[in-house]
Amino acid sequence: MASTTARRRGNDFTSAAVRGFGYALIGLFALFCVLPFFLVLGTSFTAEKTITLHGYNLWPRDFSTFAYKIVFENPDLIVGSYAVTVCITIVGTAIGLFIVAMTGYALQRPDFRSRNAISFFIYFTTLFQGGVVPFYIIMTQWFQLKDNYLSVLLPGLMTPFLIIMMKSFVKSIPHAITESAKMDGAGDFRIFMSLILPMTTPALATIGLFIAIGYWNEWYNAMLFLSPNMSYRPLQLFLYNVVTSADFVRNSSVASNIQPRDMPLESMKMATAVVATGPVILFYPLVQRFFIQGITVGAVKG
Repeated sequence: MASTTARRRGNDFTSAAVRGFGYALIGLFALFCVLPFFLVLGTSFTAEKTITLHGYNLWPRDFSTFAYKIVFENPDLIVGSYAVTVCITIVGTAIGLFIVAMTGYALQRPDFRSRNAISFFIYFTTLFQGGVVPFYIIMTQWFQLKDNYLSVLLPGLMTPFLIIMMKSFVKSIPHAITESAKMDGAGDFRIFMSLILPMTTPALATIGLFIAIGYWNEWYNAMLFLSPNMSYRPLQLFLYNVVTSADFVRNSSVASNIQPRDMPLESMKMATAVVATGPVILFYPLVQRFFIQGITVGAVKG
């Protein structure tokens, strides 16, 4: 009896030690993931001269808000850019998530005869693309979307990788559910809205987060199709132009041997990163539970 109790205590101690080691390892890894953001935040509040002399620091040695003053020098423009990005992100995520979910559901239906051919064409676009020039001609000459926010919205509605992911998610739902609903008289769209969508909430949250981040970080299509004379452009492009203009002013002043004010170029880069990623960091905890659950849906079980 005493040996059994001692063995049980030994097993409990081993289990607690393993858990403690695992928590410590995960905590250390989480700390390494958080440190870069604190480095960016601390550098954004550091004076440019201090960065030049001492490099980047987690805690600002010479506290300065000059970089943020330049970034928010035109508050109307940055508020308008925020509004444009938020609207594009919300509308694009809602429409794109609905289209991706419908496409993934249709492609996994055994009774859909053309599912393999369409899946091949979708997968083919992940390997080969037409290039920038044909894409630009189609968007500007055929669709006439120059200086139109739809040129930023439309390309992100359907992503091949997300369609393949959604297809794998929906494939884990037994097809017998669809067949029983059809026997009860439900149509395909009713089955999709009433049965498939509620059962794929984790997958929708995961894919929706990917789509939203893609729209939030979008700047390349905006640079191609939205001209500078537009009143408001997406946030990422606006911040990119701020940093580029500061870099140009600094280099021009050095080249002309003019003693300009200390342009905080490095701290501005960090400040723009904080301004751009702040809302995403605040939004992520709301969908974290669904995101983790959605990643594991459809995983191979050993």
